[in-house]
Amino acid sequence: MSLTSLTRASRAHPGFIAALVHRLSGLALAIFLPLHFLSLGLAFEAETFAGFVAWTAHPLVKLSEALLVAALAVHFAGGLRLLAVEFLGLTRAQSLWISCSFAFGAAATILFLLRVF
Repeated sequence: MSLTSLTRASRAHPGFIAALVHRLSGLALAIFLPLHFLSLGLAFEAETFAGFVAWTAHPLVKLSEALLVAALAVHFAGGLRLLAVEFLGLTRAQSLWISCSFAFGAAATILFLLRVF
């Protein structure tokens, strides 16, 4: 069995996909944070902040907020899954933990969208 076939087989594993989603959601949050801090910095000037708040009413921004909530929920749930796998020594139940992580992320996003729209 070659290294290439082993690599392909491991990429199809649910644990690999969960780890990839966890890393990508963390990257999305890392990109968001500087923009969030910038908007908080605008709070010192009332006119600038009011313009920023008006901009956030745009539907594309609302969709971005929903994606942010999804990234945060999936990253949080994936982190809990990772802690459980590392410290509780789970092996057979890992697929269930992965499914629960994604279900939690989806539920949090749906609840957020119901409140926004």
